[in-house]
Amino acid sequence: MDNVVFVGAATEDAIAVTAHHPSPDERVVVDDLVRSGGGPAATAAVTAARLGIPARIIAAVGDDRPGRDVIDGLDAANVDTRHVQVTPDARTQSVVVICSRSDATRAICTTVAPPLDLDAAAAEAVRSAGWVHVDHHGWPPVARLLAGMSPADRPKLSVDVGYAVEDLRCRPDEVTLYAPTADRLRAEHASTDLHAALVASTANTVVATDGANGSIGRDERGELYRVPGLPIEPVSTLGAGDVFHGALLAAVVRERPLHEAMTYAGIAAALSCRAVDGRSGIPTRHEIETRMSELKEYA
Repeated sequence: MDNVVFVGAATEDAIAVTAHHPSPDERVVVDDLVRSGGGPAATAAVTAARLGIPARIIAAVGDDRPGRDVIDGLDAANVDTRHVQVTPDARTQSVVVICSRSDATRAICTTVAPPLDLDAAAAEAVRSAGWVHVDHHGWPPVARLLAGMSPADRPKLSVDVGYAVEDLRCRPDEVTLYAPTADRLRAEHASTDLHAALVASTANTVVATDGANGSIGRDERGELYRVPGLPIEPVSTLGAGDVFHGALLAAVVRERPLHEAMTYAGIAAALSCRAVDGRSGIPTRHEIETRMSELKEYA
């Protein structure tokens, strides 16, 4: 099985669940308040590890208590943290999230992440990986590293574009699996037509997440797929996209067809919404396979 290296953000999150988003100067009593590890790349790595894929994380944290908590949480999830960089005199990226129950939306406040540079050991981990998954924070250093490698020697690259990504390139010889949100994909191609934007993308394979609507994808042969969302009553949607990406990559690494991989990832993301934070609700591989069997039975 290919080893997978995840590169990008690893954060400490504080999540408040409220009946509605506070108005200016309003004091709100929360329904729940949870602290958890977060970050797109880190949560995707936790998901892959929970689903039985050997996962390694390259990230940067500060030399502080939140940084130690981030590493401890990843270790507890069986993610290999040997390449997590502890940066002196830097603060670990900390995030405050307000989740509104009334409209199932969230507001996010974040500090700046410590700079992420690949030292010699981390660079070798990227070069020797079967797959590398990056988020907005991991793309710049990985793109610089892989630019110096021939296409034949590069690892397969998966790119999560939930947030703006600096100098993003999606040539098929560089990006094997491109995973934007539907809104990002539309914006990139200046199109309101999601199918047209999907076809226009120059990545090898594209899977766009579309919230409760599920996901839409295009494989390397040009075949298009639409997978509807799994009907649920979410406690919180925080981290669901990151869980989707970790589960999608787990299924792709196991060489499942793209439509099956999208279904697998969609179930994982939906079930993760049963918890306030982005991680404690991540399902097991058995839970996902059981749901997939049920979907086939009633199809």
